[in-house]
Amino acid sequence: MDLEQLRKTAAEVVAKDDVKYLIGWKKGTYGYRVSPVFIENEADTEDLIFSPLCTANLVTYLTLVEKPPLPRGQKPDTRKVALMVKGCDSRAVAQILVEKGIEREQIIVIGCPCPGVIDVNLLVAKYPEVAENTELKWSGEDFVLIRGGEEIPVKREEVLAEKCRLCRYPNPVVSDIMIGEPVKPWQTEEDTGVSELEGKNVAERWEYWEEQFARCIRCYSCRNVCPLCYCEDCILDRLNPTWINRAVNFSENTAFHIARAFHLAGRCVECGECERVCPVKIPLGRLNRKLAREVRDNYGFEPGLDPDGKPFQASYKPDDPEDFIL
Repeated sequence: MDLEQLRKTAAEVVAKDDVKYLIGWKKGTYGYRVSPVFIENEADTEDLIFSPLCTANLVTYLTLVEKPPLPRGQKPDTRKVALMVKGCDSRAVAQILVEKGIEREQIIVIGCPCPGVIDVNLLVAKYPEVAENTELKWSGEDFVLIRGGEEIPVKREEVLAEKCRLCRYPNPVVSDIMIGEPVKPWQTEEDTGVSELEGKNVAERWEYWEEQFARCIRCYSCRNVCPLCYCEDCILDRLNPTWINRAVNFSENTAFHIARAFHLAGRCVECGECERVCPVKIPLGRLNRKLAREVRDNYGFEPGLDPDGKPFQASYKPDDPEDFIL
């Protein structure tokens, strides 16, 4: 990634009168940490980075920040929001556009072709985190860790995020500006997590998820980080009528996660954010990818590829033979 080109392009974008701010990534306060940043002026574009540490999907800010009800008497700011996206992130943008969650003319999408990002937990396990800021760069198919003035080669397979091992769209599917050249898509690995569960019988699968959901503390991090969970009136919050109680137990936790998973069926873009932020490490990606696989295999549908397409639920085909339905 050419950071000079990125920062120059970002400065040109935020200098426009019709742009409110640009959402991107900057170095965090220590170690391998990277933080979202809202850039409102040209000078601050020097803080922007794009590296294998930029795992977070920033698209959620389009609905978290831009969609809430305005205070009484306040008029909406109709200026555009610019946003940096990786390939998986861009699918979330496309899906929100399909659902009319945000209008195309409201955003400027800066596409960043992505050779793959890391799982920070895998990186920390192999190279313990330090107090000072460090850098991680792409180097061919692998990475280079720059720490304390030392350059340490890091093998791709040792630290690559699971979502990148399975990624089919490393290049942004929707963008107004592309930074750098598209990357060559790689051979995706088998989704062993989903295959492992499919190989279990019903009782074994139930036992597996009972163990996982029993650990849930209902912090709502998975829902809050998801770029496709942006309903203003969420069924998981309703108290009248009450669909899911606030109690933290296996029964209510199961209802919570199953409701989310089915709400994301035909919508999940497999960005892995839900699993990344889970404080008790529930493998939510397996649940969501299983439903995504069923939609893909049985209906030939993948969300977030065509911003001008139709939602999965509205894409009924009269000539569908429905052979898989018993």
